[in-house]
Amino acid sequence: MEYYAFIHLSTNTFTDQEWGYGEDDPKIFNPEKLDCRQWARVCKAAGMKGIILTAKHHSGFCLWPSKYTEYSVKNSPWKDGKGDIVRELADACREYGLKMGVYLSPWDRNYADYGKPEYITYFRNQLTELLTNYGDVFEIWFDGANGGSGYYGGAKETRKIDAKTYYDWSNTYKLIRKLQPNIVIWNDGGDRADLRWVGTEGGYVGEKNWSLLNATGDVSWDMLHHGLENGNAWVPGEVNTSIRPGWFYHESEDSRVKTLPQLLKTYYSSFGRNGTLLLNFPVDKRGLIHEMDEKAVVELADAVKKAFAVNLATGKKASASNTRVNAKEFGADKALDGKKDTYWATDEKVTSASLTIDFDKPTTFNRFLVQEYIALGQRVKAFTLEAKVAGQWKVLANQTTIGYRRILVLPTTQATELRFTITDAKSCPLISNIGVYNAPQVLTAPVVTRNMAGDVVIKPADSESDIFYTLDGSLPTKQSLHYTGPVQTKGKVHLQAIAFDPQSQQSSPVTDEKFDISHKTWKVVNVGDEKVAAVIDGDPGTAWYQPRDRKMPLDLVIDLGEEQTLTGFKYLPGQESTAGIISHFRFFVSNDGKQWQTASEGEFSNIKNNPLWQTKSFQPHKARYIKLQATQNTQEDDGAGYGELDVITH
Repeated sequence: MEYYAFIHLSTNTFTDQEWGYGEDDPKIFNPEKLDCRQWARVCKAAGMKGIILTAKHHSGFCLWPSKYTEYSVKNSPWKDGKGDIVRELADACREYGLKMGVYLSPWDRNYADYGKPEYITYFRNQLTELLTNYGDVFEIWFDGANGGSGYYGGAKETRKIDAKTYYDWSNTYKLIRKLQPNIVIWNDGGDRADLRWVGTEGGYVGEKNWSLLNATGDVSWDMLHHGLENGNAWVPGEVNTSIRPGWFYHESEDSRVKTLPQLLKTYYSSFGRNGTLLLNFPVDKRGLIHEMDEKAVVELADAVKKAFAVNLATGKKASASNTRVNAKEFGADKALDGKKDTYWATDEKVTSASLTIDFDKPTTFNRFLVQEYIALGQRVKAFTLEAKVAGQWKVLANQTTIGYRRILVLPTTQATELRFTITDAKSCPLISNIGVYNAPQVLTAPVVTRNMAGDVVIKPADSESDIFYTLDGSLPTKQSLHYTGPVQTKGKVHLQAIAFDPQSQQSSPVTDEKFDISHKTWKVVNVGDEKVAAVIDGDPGTAWYQPRDRKMPLDLVIDLGEEQTLTGFKYLPGQESTAGIISHFRFFVSNDGKQWQTASEGEFSNIKNNPLWQTKSFQPHKARYIKLQATQNTQEDDGAGYGELDVITH
């Protein structure tokens, strides 16, 4: 299927949360303009082939009128409690020729009996509703968030379960397959499913990517990310990521929709690496895919169409160092005929061979696509790509697996011939398709940071581009301020910047950054390690980690230099390590650094899998000192790591 959509919508959408605790009143749920046909239209225009809906997230709120709970749309003001979003989506998918899938959270922070055997019956009853009342379901999606603090029918407590045994997945799977024989199961916990998580929500899978795992046994992060060469079960990787930083809609992220270069990188790093891409839309409070999200995916579809519009290998002469005896059926030309059910094959015992494409004349290209005939298995372990440039062979790439589809992004090259060499394979390779393309240039947005002194630094991705910027939040053009070096700023700044290529007259997407007060007078006052300055240096690439010999909670105290009116704070975990990612916290404020008042406490939802900026708002407090207390981390050890800590002022 290659490419399909996730839809996240729940009470969280109306509370500005990623994970609801299960205590929010259903009456807050009222997406008055909800239109599943709009969702389907956008997904179809984006080139997607299906939609998976979060029918129930961790809060327990159901987007269909489940007869097993009152915590659903039937007790919301939306359509006077008579609506059914799953039904409307099923109808819209049929209208637009899309497949429909559902997400049902195994964890339920609302249900009173969660953690008891009775919940499994409830869970299976809801599965039965979803898999019998809405037609064909192509995929059922579970995840590994299991147990923790919640409402639980009013108990408001923390409950832990054994994710490997509690859900009795083997019998749950039997029920699923009985109800939907053609379904595929996605699950990153419990028994082995049909699809695997790739170990990250960042939108990429490993360059080496086997569509195999073992049917039983533990799975390491390396196996998730790369598959298992000699696995005995076909479990391809599904890359899940969101078009925004969060999975649910947050108005503050309207300026954080992924740009075309970012989405293209995701494209090449997902099903360009033998994976499928599940791209999430956080539906907004109206009940619509936001206009900016729609614009982004339509731009991606257009860019992909342009990049792969002309296959430069079509009609060219192909020769191979080895071909199976029946050359008419398995010759090198079968790799260039554009058909998925024909392929170039070597003799049975030959596991290394090359195929050469003769362009007849110097030809410019920057993309290479290759596919195996995976109906007979994934075979290629390693390959190289060489181009004949000015009469000399030049190595362009040394790579590993291929699978269903592999796309290489190459430096722009002009060559007369291209040689694809399989250097190792599990058995005789079968190559069904090879494509060579020259994709148009897409400029990457510049990177903007501000250091402690208040200097804004703008770095272009392309050194030959000019940078233009504004400091008042207006859109920049080539008539805006021309960046020549660090820009001194004070106080709050809303900066927008573009890269501009004078030769092509193209502009990059806009970088939009809002900076609060400068850190010039800030100081960490309770840690003797001078490296702790990385926490407030404005550089997301630097980090400081609590020494392992200290016990949590660690109180990190910062003197802001002068009194400020604070309305929130922001935390970024270290970006180069998974150690010490804070999952639960308390945040304090003080005027003198001695008497402290709690301003906020709680959790950073889903931060383990999505370690991006976390923003917490609170009622205004006048304070000069702030203190962040890490009460728990994602690894449940004594570590705490900080990439950046910042405040939000009134």
